[in-house]
Amino acid sequence: MSLNAYQRTLKTTENPRNTEYRLFAEITRDLLEAQRRGVIDAKLMEAIDRNRKLWVTLAADCADDNNLLPKETRAAIISLSIWVHKYSREVTRKGEDIGALIDVNRNIMKGLNPNASGV
Repeated sequence: MSLNAYQRTLKTTENPRNTEYRLFAEITRDLLEAQRRGVIDAKLMEAIDRNRKLWVTLAADCADDNNLLPKETRAAIISLSIWVHKYSREVTRKGEDIGALIDVNRNIMKGLNPNASGV
């Protein structure tokens, strides 16, 4: 089976919660790698940007009136998205610790899959 066929099959069979978990895991691993390097470089910027895009997407989904999550949960996700956006700038511009972004992602991952150990 070709990679493209596998990816199409995965997209049609993977439930949204698992997809979200997988994306958080991939991005959080990139953030952890950037943290280990300890420098502000292109890989850090790419990891931060990808994380920010994920959170913007989640916020946009939560802003949709058709979203079935409770309003309080949707509001909390939107609030976290705003924080992630602001704090990401602090990391890239002022060298703040990336660990806070990693912690938030890990907590979300625990909520998406409480049986998983996280990244």
